[in-house]
Amino acid sequence: MKFSFFSMPLHLPNESPSLAFKRDIELIKLADDLGYDGFFVGEHHTAAWENIPSPELILSKASATASRIKLGSSLVSLPFHHPFNVAERFAFLDQLTEGRAVLGVGPCSLPPDVKLYNIPSQDLNPMMRESMKIIDLLLTSEDPINFKGKYWDIKNMFLQLKSYQQPRLPFATASVGSERSLEFASMYDMQLWSLSNENTPPNSIHWSKQWKKMEEISNRIGTNPIKDDWRLVTYVHLAETNKQAWDEVEKAIERDIHEYFYIIGGADSWLIDKDQDPYSLTAKEIVKQRNWIVGTPEEAIVKINELNDKADGLGGLMLTTHEWTNKHSINNSLELFARYVMPEFKGHTKSLKKAWDITVKDRKDNNIPSLSSKEKSPSLEKHKSNLHLNR
Repeated sequence: MKFSFFSMPLHLPNESPSLAFKRDIELIKLADDLGYDGFFVGEHHTAAWENIPSPELILSKASATASRIKLGSSLVSLPFHHPFNVAERFAFLDQLTEGRAVLGVGPCSLPPDVKLYNIPSQDLNPMMRESMKIIDLLLTSEDPINFKGKYWDIKNMFLQLKSYQQPRLPFATASVGSERSLEFASMYDMQLWSLSNENTPPNSIHWSKQWKKMEEISNRIGTNPIKDDWRLVTYVHLAETNKQAWDEVEKAIERDIHEYFYIIGGADSWLIDKDQDPYSLTAKEIVKQRNWIVGTPEEAIVKINELNDKADGLGGLMLTTHEWTNKHSINNSLELFARYVMPEFKGHTKSLKKAWDITVKDRKDNNIPSLSSKEKSPSLEKHKSNLHLNR
């Protein structure tokens, strides 16, 4: 199982943006040092809290110190860009990182951004799909391409710099469960990032069934996505005790939901009971309904096993970044997860646990010899003699 980060990011609008970006870059370096597999950064242009406009720029700077981890976008809003520019910039990022870039794409899920670009909502998805066709052609074609569509007219365009990864860098997208999004992911063998909410929108597929549906679609259209590339996107915060974890983040969870997410997208999708007062929704209700994880490393292992079983096997987990508490507590949470949770699912401690079980059993069965003080090693006796002679 692989573990990576989904970063919008989410910063309070009353703080220094340059310091916030510095923390983001330091967080990517920490994730690299702790052995996480990937870090993905979003693109947004409005609403102040999600304030990185160009994921490839910050990822390029981060790659100077984070030398191992995969780096990608979560997500580039394709309707806002000419497809040639997207293909060229991410091919360049892939070259700069020597094959660590991933192009995550979407139609745009931030309503104020859609308002800014004044694109009719019904055009977002078809624009994304048309753009993706062109990007794929540009990255893989050995000849200049021509493409005449509804939104873009490409004539004799060629990428002089292809991606480092061949035949092209990987693509990714997120899904709340619409069959249309799963079909889109299947077409390009994308990494699929499923949001962990238990309440799916009408006519949508529950997160635990999305990979099965994606396989059905892929079998029908002749593509071959890899289940190891399937991620469940959730939030995680850990501490040494359950109480400490909740004390650190409970108020800030409610702050983010009540003060930000309600404003940009409305409260309906968050409510458990449609008749409830939105501002009565508590952090603990949100965490339970969304399959977020707040607690100890041991509790995280139990929860991830539960999610993994429910999905009949996940490829991995994406941890949504947050600033619910101070930097020290956040970094401590990430280290606890890397030290105790990740090894459980990567198999890195399996043989160590087995070796210790064997030792414990041997001691119980009196199969470990006792070394008494009278039993002296020949080499030790020789060493003592040499010391005596040297005196």
